[in-house]
Amino acid sequence: MYSILKAYLSERSELPESDLSCILDRFQWKKVRKNEIIIDFGEVCRYFYFINKGAVRIFTINSEGVELSRFFAFERTFCTTLPSFIDQQPAHEYLQAIERSELLVISRKDFYGLVSEYNEFDRIYREILEFSFISNQKRIYSFQGYSALEKVQLLLKMQPDFLLRVSNKLAASYLGMSPSTLSRLKSKI
Repeated sequence: MYSILKAYLSERSELPESDLSCILDRFQWKKVRKNEIIIDFGEVCRYFYFINKGAVRIFTINSEGVELSRFFAFERTFCTTLPSFIDQQPAHEYLQAIERSELLVISRKDFYGLVSEYNEFDRIYREILEFSFISNQKRIYSFQGYSALEKVQLLLKMQPDFLLRVSNKLAASYLGMSPSTLSRLKSKI
């Protein structure tokens, strides 16, 4: 149950086995159903999640009731509604499982305890933050200057199996286009 997280941490750090065991002990296993809301809009986020199996998305709903997907995370990835997790203010987005998923969950208190206690874990956290920043920047730039086809091509370059795991409706909401436009573009790739 913890072997995937252990491998993830080992690949990114030089933590000795005893430290890895202490870190893994702070995580709890959680199984979630497809479409289950893990963090609700307006809820203060108190947990960080590692995806052992499955997929989740972060999204919001605009004033017209349209869902706008901001981020998708798959196996071997940490995720949370980061702004709420950091500043402990109500989330302005949802975290939802899009597949039946198995998560390893750590409380905010324990997470920041690990960041303080283990330099290697602090470095991993910085990598998570840097990845989040870079991903968001790439997404912003793609919306500013890329055609619809270029957006899809960039997505497939970064995550080749994305369109195999995510429905057209959700993928289109992430790419800022209609599902019919996405279907038409997929036929050209």
